[in-house]
Amino acid sequence: MSSAARARRAIVTGAGSGIGRAVVGRLLGERVHVLAVDIDEAKLTEVAGEGCDLLVADLADPAGRAKLAEAADGADYLVNSHGMLVVKSIFDITPDDWRRIHAVNAESIFFLCQQIGPRLKPGGAIVNLSSSSAKLAATTEVAAYAASKTTILSITRSFAYALASRPVRVNAICPGIVDTPMQDTVLAGMARLRGTDIAEMNEARNRTVPLGRPARPEECAGAIWFLLSDEAGYMTGQAVNFTGGLVTW
Repeated sequence: MSSAARARRAIVTGAGSGIGRAVVGRLLGERVHVLAVDIDEAKLTEVAGEGCDLLVADLADPAGRAKLAEAADGADYLVNSHGMLVVKSIFDITPDDWRRIHAVNAESIFFLCQQIGPRLKPGGAIVNLSSSSAKLAATTEVAAYAASKTTILSITRSFAYALASRPVRVNAICPGIVDTPMQDTVLAGMARLRGTDIAEMNEARNRTVPLGRPARPEECAGAIWFLLSDEAGYMTGQAVNFTGGLVTW
């Protein structure tokens, strides 16, 4: 078999920053051809130098998902790492906040799995990014985000069954505190709402982690690569914690 015939292709959403960008780097290091997808064209342009193809798309929009599904035809892997949050008191979350968060974080992932899963090559894999907040409730300032991430766990289980005969494996990863721009947003919002400063808030959060520190995006990307790889060939429908011990169930 030629090297071209063995070439693998991956779709990575939310590729412009944070965990998504780290996943792009890891996959390229594994000699996987990557289509990097993000709504932010400026951030995505920064990824261009890493040697992947780019697609600007709003995945909360059916037209954006359709464009991606067409481009994804025949790929091996799909990593749904896009997402958004709003940091507010649980008592101030509005219906518009709820709908917007769920459109980006849950609805889009359901329909991407629906539209792209059957197009993946047999033996392919999907990894959906959930969160430790899907299992914990202490950070009530991101309650709507947490609800959307819990929904992702159900979506993952359902598509694991639906795509098993192809076979395409579908798993989720639940990162805890990861050093990303989104984490910076959470810290700033929590500090403001709780009347403390960001440094104190950061130290307090790190103390809740048995390993005593946040994860690096590259570490999380390594765990995602494992779930995509043949090493995890007997795993599907799982929600894998990546929390430094913060969540153990």
